[in-house]
Amino acid sequence: MQAKDTFLDKLGNYVARRVTATATSYEPYAASRPDFVSRVIEPGDVLLVEGGRSKVAAAIKYLTQSTWSHAALCVGPMPEHRGADGQVAVLVEAELGEGVVATPLSKYASFNTRICRPVGLTPSDRNELVSYAKARIGDRYDLKNVLDLLRYLLPNPPVPARFRRRMIALGSGEPTRAICSTLIARAFESVGYPILPRIEQRSEVDGMGGMRNREVYHIRHSSLFTPRDFDVSPFFRIVKPTVELGFDYKSIEWSSDPPVPVREALKT
Repeated sequence: MQAKDTFLDKLGNYVARRVTATATSYEPYAASRPDFVSRVIEPGDVLLVEGGRSKVAAAIKYLTQSTWSHAALCVGPMPEHRGADGQVAVLVEAELGEGVVATPLSKYASFNTRICRPVGLTPSDRNELVSYAKARIGDRYDLKNVLDLLRYLLPNPPVPARFRRRMIALGSGEPTRAICSTLIARAFESVGYPILPRIEQRSEVDGMGGMRNREVYHIRHSSLFTPRDFDVSPFFRIVKPTVELGFDYKSIEWSSDPPVPVREALKT
């Protein structure tokens, strides 16, 4: 059994190198300013990343019908972990081919990002959430289901909407393995915070003999979560750094150059 797992890991790592290779150029329309993001982001926030440089990013965006292809959790400064540029890591993420790693915000300086903040998260639960994520650093990326990764090597096929979420679920169920959204979903699940639960309406007789309705929340399996879910979740607030820091459109200095014609813009 161990030999089989080793073979799958080797094959999975090979596939990971292929699907993370650059597929097309990626130029963000208005990349998030890391200095603004660093002033606004807080521990417990989920940072969504728009990616377009790799085949797997394109596949995730296609399967989820969303611009977001990756997610990371902010846990606050970790001086013991630094990026290649020497910047202190503040994010925990599951990176394909690397596993669960600590990452600085500077890694995504040239990407479009979005901050999703859990509403009403208590300080004690935030601390527990952060501790859970930090404890996962060093865990392996989930490459158990290699066949799902192999799909990313193929041109994007037409996939019925009802199957897209299942195709993106790469989970093997092992607690020491994770994909980016699964890692974060499990962290929030550990403190009982909802992302996109299934809500069941139940009718029951109350103490006065009348009927009352109540909502019962059911947790979805963590492997079925995608980066998009944090964006559309009604329990997370979208935080835009430029707006939070006091945006004033009256202070903008507009260029006097005329707008570039569409045909000319498409050539650049």
